[in-house]
Amino acid sequence: MCAIAGILGLYADDSTLHKMLHTMCRRGPDATQWCDIENGYLLHARLAVIDLEGGRQPMRFRDAGEEYSIVYNGELYNTQELRQELERLGHCFLGHSDTEVLLHSYAQWGENCLDKLNGIFAFAVWEKNSRRLFLARDRMGVKPLFYTQVEDGLIFASEIKTLLVHPQVRAELDAEGAAQILLLGPGRVPGSGVLHNIRELEPGECAFYEDGKMNIRRYWKLLDREHCENFEDTAAHVRELVLDAILRQTVSDVPIGTFLSGGLDSSLITAICAKKMGGKQLPTFSVDYVDSDKYFVPNKFQPNSDGEYIRLMQKTFHTDHHWCILSPDDLVAELENATFARDLPGMADVDFSLLAFCRQIKPHVTVALSGECADEIFGGYPWYRDPEVRNREGFPWAQNTAYRISLLVPGLQQKLAGEDYVRSLYEKTCRESDILPGTDATEVRMKQMVNLNLRWFMQTLLDRKDRMSMYSGLEVRVPFCDYRIAEYLYGVPWAFKDHKGKEKGLLRTAMEGILPEEVLWRKKSPYPKTMDPRYLSIVSSRMEQLLKNKNAPLFQLVSTGAVRKVLQEEPTWPWYGQLMRRAQTIAYLLQVNVWLEHYNVNLLF
Repeated sequence: MCAIAGILGLYADDSTLHKMLHTMCRRGPDATQWCDIENGYLLHARLAVIDLEGGRQPMRFRDAGEEYSIVYNGELYNTQELRQELERLGHCFLGHSDTEVLLHSYAQWGENCLDKLNGIFAFAVWEKNSRRLFLARDRMGVKPLFYTQVEDGLIFASEIKTLLVHPQVRAELDAEGAAQILLLGPGRVPGSGVLHNIRELEPGECAFYEDGKMNIRRYWKLLDREHCENFEDTAAHVRELVLDAILRQTVSDVPIGTFLSGGLDSSLITAICAKKMGGKQLPTFSVDYVDSDKYFVPNKFQPNSDGEYIRLMQKTFHTDHHWCILSPDDLVAELENATFARDLPGMADVDFSLLAFCRQIKPHVTVALSGECADEIFGGYPWYRDPEVRNREGFPWAQNTAYRISLLVPGLQQKLAGEDYVRSLYEKTCRESDILPGTDATEVRMKQMVNLNLRWFMQTLLDRKDRMSMYSGLEVRVPFCDYRIAEYLYGVPWAFKDHKGKEKGLLRTAMEGILPEEVLWRKKSPYPKTMDPRYLSIVSSRMEQLLKNKNAPLFQLVSTGAVRKVLQEEPTWPWYGQLMRRAQTIAYLLQVNVWLEHYNVNLLF
């Protein structure tokens, strides 16, 4: 994994280029470089994972009268198959990096190479003679790619902070951006960078930038298809896809490990990776909290804690296990860093803990596999399975628009038209869901739910995983985000996915024999968060201090009276997802203030 950036049609002196590279160094700590292109620059910061010597970037290649230059962030999991196909077509390679294979693929097939790629990526290719730039982002949106158009120029980068270095790019927030922060956050509109005039290529999009114009097209989306397999054949198909996705993602020239929560998804990945190690111990990593046993309270979402299942997995597969134990003070200490890592307010301590966790993992491995995205694809979240929640209009993980609006300063409430704004985005996503004619009402709703989750909730989690891990130069791979799994599962009937009335019942059945039964059929458990009351006390104290500063930027957006109410009352609905309750809402508002202040955000309304 790496960081990429580029400038076309705009001047940048060496000082600006060095500053841009400096913002990229956490993602790419092993090497930094830029190259000149006509009327512009390509920049790259590298985290070396494959072909440590031969994979340097920017990389150039001359073919059929054209010269191509690439900067690339990502990992291809079908590199070997692509290399063999290209060799049959006459291509010769100098090393074994996936960067070189990708560059040759583009030279051979142009933009159609995207149809052949299995991986996570964001990349840019400059065609010297054609004088045009090609940009692309992976189908599921695992890797980021932001851009802004200024006058007749373009700047793109892996992270927003890199764009903001250029003197012609300013951190400005218009009313629509404020609505995203306060009514949707930490989610954001697909394709938006929240800040005014900063955009992001959406998952499955590519673009040509030529003669000062950006032409974007979607090269991939989930399409419905008739499902003709019975349950047994479906389960066998799922098993084949999941095993192949996980095994493909173990390729690495550097040490590799897995996140292990004791839940179904991370345990499956751990079991398969451990078996592939051939007698060597697989490094595994778990996060927990000081006094977690003392403060853990069972609930319908989490009837038991993770520890016993983690220990069972460790014993069964003889892993080299590492615990990251965090205190409330450790979490709050990451509030600013997590905001800077995301360049936006995030998921509060759900981000803070992952940031601290990845920092502790990095000395042991450079690559880790994680279980994200199985719940979105296989229907594991409570809002998939509770008919009352799933049939309610609006984003199921944020049924609290009225509450959010009540926090705003009065003038902003009137400007944002909050209920209509959120409803329109929700309805647009539902309309865009591809559904075969004649599909019954239940299946229509479940496909809408999948599309809502993949386009919105999953993107928030992928942002979190990418930014928190890459802040420490740790590459985290997400095998369940293999697009082939998403494509296949989209057409599978809900009754199959909900086999035995169990969340992810199809996946559990498909993977029988791989895990201990206690883990295979364990009730889904959310990402662990601290239940220590001291965490609420610490973030509340920080907010009390902030309330004494009437000029704090937060209070240009949020009413001080409403904030005081948040300090006293638990809201009816979580702020976002299952995990962001009162303490996390307070921490989120603190992040909003840090973000406005640190990035010197200018309000345009």
